Amino acid sequence: MSTVPPIATWPVAPLHGRVVLVTGGANGIGRGIAQAVLGAGGRVLIGDLDVEAGQACLAEWQRGDDAAFQRLDITDETSVRGFIAVALQRFGRIDGLVNNAGIAGPHGTLLQDMDWEEWQRRLSSLHGAFLCSKHALPALSVDAGAIINIASTRAWQSEPHSEAYAAAKGGLVAFTHALAISAGPAVRVNSISPGWISTDAWQAPSRRHDPQYSASDHAQHPVGRVGQPEDIGALAVYLLSSLSGFSTGQDFIIDGGMTRKMIYAE
Repeated sequence: MSTVPPIATWPVAPLHGRVVLVTGGANGIGRGIAQAVLGAGGRVLIGDLDVEAGQACLAEWQRGDDAAFQRLDITDETSVRGFIAVALQRFGRIDGLVNNAGIAGPHGTLLQDMDWEEWQRRLSSLHGAFLCSKHALPALSVDAGAIINIASTRAWQSEPHSEAYAAAKGGLVAFTHALAISAGPAVRVNSISPGWISTDAWQAPSRRHDPQYSASDHAQHPVGRVGQPEDIGALAVYLLSSLSGFSTGQDFIIDGGMTRKMIYAE
């Protein structure tokens, strides 16, 4: 069974003493962001439906009072209220919110066969960003808080049969710049659009495995490799900290250069 890389400590601590909430923070990109926050001197509350993965994070991190887990359903406003309340009760403040939770797979039912319930479910990341931002904003406004919405390069380019996922991620980009105008200057709001990120080793222990990628998988990226959750985590730390104090309303594409690479059919 593969192991999750350990927390990488930053040479400086740009998030020293700051409290960051990460939804969907027990697996994949969310876990990568949570670990980066801890490595940068911050404290973190992860919210996730996956209790096994959440408990594994705390056991593996061994960060004591600096890290906590709360079961969270981002589509349930009562659950979201409880998540925010736990953060304030445990840490006394909220400095950052990362809206990451949602359905990971871009492919769904053919549009003409998709029912309303599936469409709504696949837009859960957008609904969750609304609910979590709504209830976190009062606390975030106290001391120069920051919100990051995790979108996707699917907001900008698509494969067939991914309309709902693209709509959710495109909606998050638009939600980002709208909220940045409304919440500023007290709160900055940005989004990150990841490309191909390898999350196989960043799951609950029972689902963890080593990724199997070909040389061509890596080579199609101008940087020469598939992305890792740490790559997103490093950018998230920057956007959550005062280092990015002049950035708001922006979408940051981080995809190894793939959206800039021209591809022709052979």
